Amino acid sequence: MKAVRSVLEYLQGMGVKHVFGIPAGSVNGFFNELYDMPEITPVVTKHEGAAGYMAASYAKYSNQLSVCIGSSGPGGTNLVTGAANAMREHLPVLFLTGAVPVSTMGLNASQELDADPVFKSVTKYSVTVTDANDLLKEIVKATEIAISGVPGPVHVAMPIDIQHSQVGEVEIPAPAKRENMVPDLEAIKTAAKEMAERKSGYIFAGQGARNSIEQLIELAELLDWPIMVSPQAKGIIRHDHPLFAGVFGFAGNDGASKLMNEGDAKTLLVVGSSLGETATNNYNANMAKDRLLVQLDFDASVFNRKYEVDVPVLGDIQLSLVFLIEELKALGLSAETMEPLESKEAPANLEEYSTKNVLLKLQEYLPASTRYTIDIGEFMAYVIHHMEVKDEGTFDINVHFGAMGSGLSAAIGSKFAEPERPTVAITGDGCFFMHGMEILTAKEYNLPILFVVMNNARLGMVYHGHALQFKRVHAAFEQEPIDISAMAKAMNIPSYRMDGMEDLNPEILEELMNMNGPAVLEVALVDNNTPPMGDRVKFLSSFGK
Repeated sequence: MKAVRSVLEYLQGMGVKHVFGIPAGSVNGFFNELYDMPEITPVVTKHEGAAGYMAASYAKYSNQLSVCIGSSGPGGTNLVTGAANAMREHLPVLFLTGAVPVSTMGLNASQELDADPVFKSVTKYSVTVTDANDLLKEIVKATEIAISGVPGPVHVAMPIDIQHSQVGEVEIPAPAKRENMVPDLEAIKTAAKEMAERKSGYIFAGQGARNSIEQLIELAELLDWPIMVSPQAKGIIRHDHPLFAGVFGFAGNDGASKLMNEGDAKTLLVVGSSLGETATNNYNANMAKDRLLVQLDFDASVFNRKYEVDVPVLGDIQLSLVFLIEELKALGLSAETMEPLESKEAPANLEEYSTKNVLLKLQEYLPASTRYTIDIGEFMAYVIHHMEVKDEGTFDINVHFGAMGSGLSAAIGSKFAEPERPTVAITGDGCFFMHGMEILTAKEYNLPILFVVMNNARLGMVYHGHALQFKRVHAAFEQEPIDISAMAKAMNIPSYRMDGMEDLNPEILEELMNMNGPAVLEVALVDNNTPPMGDRVKFLSSFGK
């Protein structure tokens, strides 16, 4: 048996059904074995960076290990951003790269790169295998590390000759399984006692709570505490829940900001948030001011980073919530009739042709279960601030790492993981020109995804942010307008160009959403309204004075 065949048989046992990446000479040993393994589908992308985003999204929504592969040299360096993205989102992705033959290492071989140290800072584990008998062992070790503790990406570099080497009959190990991180019961008891004594409080949830929504809501209803979410966690709580107070952080809601800054709650319960810059509105000191800070997380490194935590609870978030609920009930708490929070936003006037109104009208016409994967740009601020959460798990917003073009590929990874869920990628022309050719990947795999491209012929977030900060904008931030719908047509992908609010109607959207493959909706719009991102600008403006 070839060493690389043993790797694929192990990955198949792990439940791997897709491998995202691009074939090349240094990894063709891997791809060649896939001829005889129809259970694993190679998803050949147009760029390795996009493959990394797809693999991360697939890991997120399939709740299992994902695999991404690239060649030695530039293929590997193109994957690094995807690995950093997966690291920030705690997603278990196995990144595989080819490498030059062991005998030519250090001899300036074609596409030679010592990838191991390159990946070390953006993965939990990175290694180059130089003995064929170690390849499977290193893959097993890497996957165990990827799914254990705080999940995250790992990297294994496989030299060409190592992949093709014969290793005899190999016993394929049993699939790696993640052990639960059980929280300390004394910490749970302390948290429950302190919270019960103070009675009033707020819950602030981050992306780490995305698989614990039911328990999070049960706890909020038991305490009768408002729930706020970080921008990254938008989508985990429906907008119509009586206790939902909105998004706090970058482009957040006024009601949530007022509660956090002016509210008299005595406790802040942080669930699954690392309390980073975008989540805390630039490390807002008011969050923990004169409040007991209780933080639930499976990552010990998030405690006491910027805010002093009074009661840290380390463990799997779902288990910590379950235990905390039981302890609070034992202290006599019970769910009572909830008083709905005040209305958070005034009704929208949808007549003006604006980014806000286009997004709201889109959502009005699309199914409530639609998942929106949001790219990076000025439209992202409007999504966070204005779009409603009509169903749980319907927003994917990677503002935390903020890689332009990631939203396009996230839609594809999400669709592979959940084929039945309606999927819409919202992107901009800047992101589209980075990774827009992945609409061809969606076409080649018959993925019915609607790609909405907000086309304003400029780098919108940079344009507005620079104007707000420096009161002027460089001409290079704008670019020649391009007809993106015509580009799509040239690729035989259905498209529609929107030039005004009257161009958008349910019939058009239904047609675009029900293709046997992707479709493009181009929104040609130069919106000079200021996006709701003022606090970000204030933060940047604090430098250079």
